[in-house]
Amino acid sequence: MSASSHLDNPIITHHYLIRHLTLRQIQVFEAVARLASFTRAAEELHLTQPTVSAQVKSFQDSIDTPLYEQLGRNIFLTEVGEEVAIACREVMDVLANLEMRLHDFKGMRKGRLRIAVVTTAKYFLPLALGEFSKVYPNIDLSFTVCNRETILNRIADNLDDMYIMGQKPPSSLDAVVIPFAPNPLVFIAHRDHPLVGQANIPLSRIAEEPILMREFGSGIRSAVEERFNEQHLRVNERLTLESTETIKHAVFGGLGISVVPKHSLYLEGVEGPLAVLDVEGFPLEKELNIVYPSGKSMSILASKFLDFLLEKGAEYFQTSVDASESASSVKQ
Repeated sequence: MSASSHLDNPIITHHYLIRHLTLRQIQVFEAVARLASFTRAAEELHLTQPTVSAQVKSFQDSIDTPLYEQLGRNIFLTEVGEEVAIACREVMDVLANLEMRLHDFKGMRKGRLRIAVVTTAKYFLPLALGEFSKVYPNIDLSFTVCNRETILNRIADNLDDMYIMGQKPPSSLDAVVIPFAPNPLVFIAHRDHPLVGQANIPLSRIAEEPILMREFGSGIRSAVEERFNEQHLRVNERLTLESTETIKHAVFGGLGISVVPKHSLYLEGVEGPLAVLDVEGFPLEKELNIVYPSGKSMSILASKFLDFLLEKGAEYFQTSVDASESASSVKQ
């Protein structure tokens, strides 16, 4: 009987897949689907690319349905491939959870933790992860930094254990949202800028300055545009840049002023070259949220990290905020 005839029968399908698919194939396909690359999957799994290709081909032959299309070096999952990838991810999560339980029984602390955050959160999360890793020194960490739009796509694809983002996800995306910490957004300029030291600068005056903006899809960009629109003002955008650090360097270079998370200034120091402007309607009082898909089967390690963040994570966030207070103060 052919593979397709087996798969036509929902009762036989279960037994057929168990007999013909291997856990290694499931692991390899999940990695290829998640990374959209045979090369990157091979690097992550410490395999050769031909081995990865062979495993995926055998896996697809067993499913007997096209799972992906390859155009040049780019891989695009078919509709069936998306469903299979989700199922593979669930299998891997269950096994990772089992592995964690077994290690706990043996008195060991191992497991896999995948976190994705917006750029705003990258300044404090390494502090929290570093402290958490002292308790779990052998965990396998994945820490992805991206903009809001990419975070929403990762949530929809269930690629990570949890997410930290500013603006809450839309209601159409069924997710658990836990408010975590304040995240004020401030205007910054080079310390020698003529507006530094002025009080309550009108937003209309700021609109005359060249402004460096984050890329489309960024939560910070959306917040700034919304505030300008409220006063029927237009952002005088000079450059579009894709990271807070790049923006800070551009502001230092005198290319314009910009809006950044206040706590992103904590490494500059009191004598640093950047200063916070006292602008009407700023800081924008935003907050960071911990997010994960509703109904997600969270691993033991992810649950422990969530508890850790809720108990102590805000302390690390406050550390960067407090430091940024002195870094952004204007020397009298």
